[in-house]
Parts: sequence; C-alpha cells; structure tokens
Amino acid sequence: MSAELGRRRFLGLAGGAGVVLAAGLGGPQLLAQHTSTGAVLRSALPLPAPFQLPLAIPPVLQPVLRDDADHYELTAREAVAEVLPGVRTPIWGYDGTFPGPTIESRRGRTTTVRHRNELPVPTVAHLHGGHTPPESDGYPTDLVLPSRGWAHGHNGMHDPRADITSGSRYYAYPMDQRAALLWYHDHRMDFTGPAVYRGLAGLHIVRDDEEDALPLPRGDREIPLLITDRAFAADGSFDYPSLDPTLTTAPGVTEQFAAGVLGDVVLVNGVPWPVHEVSATRHRLRVLNASNARRYELALDPPPPDGPAFVQIGSDGGLLAAPVGHESITLASAERHDVVVDFGRYPVGTEVTLVNRLGTGSTARVMRFRVARREPEDSAIPNRLSEVEPLRREQAVVTRDFAFRSGHLGHRRGWLIGGRPFDTGYVAARPRLGDVEIWRFVADLHHPIHLHLANFQVLSRGNHAPRPLDAGWKDTVDLEPGESVEVITRFETYRGRYVFHCHNAEHEDMGMMATFETV
Repeated sequence: MSAELGRRRFLGLAGGAGVVLAAGLGGPQLLAQHTSTGAVLRSALPLPAPFQLPLAIPPVLQPVLRDDADHYELTAREAVAEVLPGVRTPIWGYDGTFPGPTIESRRGRTTTVRHRNELPVPTVAHLHGGHTPPESDGYPTDLVLPSRGWAHGHNGMHDPRADITSGSRYYAYPMDQRAALLWYHDHRMDFTGPAVYRGLAGLHIVRDDEEDALPLPRGDREIPLLITDRAFAADGSFDYPSLDPTLTTAPGVTEQFAAGVLGDVVLVNGVPWPVHEVSATRHRLRVLNASNARRYELALDPPPPDGPAFVQIGSDGGLLAAPVGHESITLASAERHDVVVDFGRYPVGTEVTLVNRLGTGSTARVMRFRVARREPEDSAIPNRLSEVEPLRREQAVVTRDFAFRSGHLGHRRGWLIGGRPFDTGYVAARPRLGDVEIWRFVADLHHPIHLHLANFQVLSRGNHAPRPLDAGWKDTVDLEPGESVEVITRFETYRGRYVFHCHNAEHEDMGMMATFETV
C-alpha cells in the first residue's frame, strides 16, 4: 500500500469521530482522552463508608472428577447476596455467588465444565482469553436454554448454524496455552451487559511449570482482584437501565446510557471498597477490570518511598519477557494486569489506598491495604520471566482495517464495526490457520477491543510505538477517542467461527461485534 493510499484509508476510518460529534454522542467525552465512555448511574441507597469490610477471596472450585481431564460443574442460578451491609441484593451467580468460584487449570491438561442453566433466560459461557475450539468458545448464539423451558425465541437471532442445548452444556478447554489469568462470563447475544452486571462472571487461572519455577509471591501473597462498578436501586437490587428488564425481547439500554453504564459503587471481588491486611512483603496482585464500561487508572496512596509502585510481570496472555515498572496502571474493560507490590517498603501500620485516578467522588477509591506485620521475605522478581516470541511486521500476509464507531441499529442508536452491526450471517474476515495477520483498529470513542481465539501483540498506536502497558501477549486492547492501533497475531490450531468485539458491554450488545472464521 502506498503511503498516500494508507493515509486516505486511515482518514476515512477515523472519520467516525466527526460522525459521533455530529450525532450528539459523547460530546466532551470525545476530547477527554483519559476518562471513560458512558454515563454514571447513581445509587438510590445510602452508600457505606469505605474500607470497613474485609476483602473476600473467591473460593477455588473443586473438580467433580479427575481422569484424563479435570471435570467441573457450574450452575447459573438466582440467589440473594449481601453486597452492601444489611442490604439484600438479588443476583444471578455461578453456583449462586458473585463473583463465581475460581477455576484453576494446568497447562496441557484438559478442563471440562458442565454449565447448567437454572436462570429464567438463556446463557452462553465464554472463557475470556482461552485458546478454545469453536464449539466451546461461547459463540453468542450457541445458547443454553433454561432448564425450566423457554418459549420466547431470541430477539434478532436468525442463525441456522447456532448450536443450542437445553438445560446444560459441556465446554471442553484443552488448555494448550501459557499460564495466565483468564475469566469466564456470560456471552449471550444482545444481553451480555445486563447478565454480567447481575453477577455472571468468575476467574479462571491457568498454571504451568515455567511460572511455578519462578520465585514469585504465592499462597496468600497472590491476591486476585476482580474490580467492577455497580449502582443500587432503592430496593437493594443492582440498578441497570435495560429496555427490557426481563432480558427476553428488546436488547440494549435507555438512550442516556447507550455509550456505557458506569456505576457509583466500586466492588472488589464483590465487596464495596474493601480492606485487606498484608504482611510487609511482596504481594502479587492479579487485577481484572470486569466492569461493563468503566476504565481505571490504579495508583497507590501514599506511593512507595522509592521505585515504581507496581512491577508488572504479566498481561492478558501471561508472563512478560521481563518485568516493567509503573507508577500507575490503566485497565479498560476485560484487561488484566499481573503486578507485584512490595509492601515491605512501608512501615508496619501504614494504610495504603488503591486509588482510581480516573474516578471522582465515590469511584476515586478502590480498596485499602493495611501493612499489619513483618514476615520473612521469600519471593523475588527475576530479571527474565519468560520467552515471548516477538511477531514481526514482515511476517504478516495481510493487513485488515476495522473502524469502531457510532451508528444506527434499526431506529435507534447503536455501535458498528466497519459500518455494520453484528450479523451472524456476515463474516468480516477469514484468516488461514498458521497465518500471521495485522489488524488495524480505529475508534471514535473509548473502545476496548477483544479478539477471541488468538492472543496478539500491539505493534503501534497511531504513528507511535506501543505504550509500556501494551507489552506481552494481549487479548484486549484499549483504544482512546480518535486513536488507531495495530495488532499482530497468528491464528492457530482451531478451524471455525469466532467473534471480535468491543468489550464495553453496552456497545457489544448494541451491535459492536463481528464474526471471523478461521479456514
């Protein structure tokens, strides 16, 4: 491609920013490069004081059988949880909990999960970050219908290739991938946002020998942090502006929240603004942004007296080649950062607050650590962590362009990829197995772009090099308003159809998803 042709193509793709302003979408958000796209939903209940409740660690699910694979069962069902103190909140939870139990897998050893559906609506389970065969990836129309029956059809679903089961479904994950923090969540077409908001999400950790051999913090010094934001209605329920609160017919949210739903309560592992006691040693924080639309820039207050606050050792797809220091870490929806914090640099008795620099008021704080005691230090951060094969631009056999921008979905506002809303009958790309490709994304507003099946590496941001937080293997990349990002990936192992989409859940539900098929 000539330089001039490339420039014209980029300008054409980037034109969505002007379209959004003309349509009245975003407004100042388009220029607010470091905030979140969406509108804040205010709780109708008094909010508790922060740092009063202990951090909860989700329990590790035990297999129901071990033979040549590890077999698990999960049931999506209605339950009631005490999220705010003294308040009963109805949830949809895996095994009735929010978040769901954590699954731990071993690289090279197949994990199977039987998902039962005892909810009143269909479900689809997606292992986010999994290198998974298509029949187990959670294509949005591969529904698990409710065990009690379903007579509503599925709004907008005309998919003759859909694989629909009733009551339950087995998902098989070969786990031929590196150690990493993954997560599982509902992925039903048109209704991912409200289903996840009601509680359908949990962690899935892959471990391997390479990571086990490193002297990283482990045991109770390895802490998963699943960060979400929610708003509460006056009756204690999670407040969400669905057009159809039964989640049976009309997808999407009311016009005010079409750009994204932002809650005013920050939850960590389902607990509002928790506190956690730590020893004055290194701790490994495995951080996931599981919010529908909110972005976070996490920092420590007070910062450590010397050196970076966080030493990043891993990203979405597992260990980095070498550690990277950061004063703060930014996460868009679905991104994960694996970082080490050395609480040994603080005097015993210090209270260290994890703050959100992108938040205001109640969302400016996330949780607090209390440095409670001295203990022997038994961990270290090696200078080299893993072998990460760098993919080179000249390896790519094709470059594909995709514009993520506002548009119309029927008679109302929606979100489009390449000018089209999600259509199961349209395949946006057909990469060949074994090929390396470059995919170039251009955004109008904030869009965290997630690619199923294959991890990728970030090649560039506009005319600049990737940011330090772009290092390593990724499955989700955060685009800011008007920004273009190039990613490079190799498609391997499995033939079939998958999707890529914006992981702002409201954008995804209102059209911003597309199918690709490996051939």
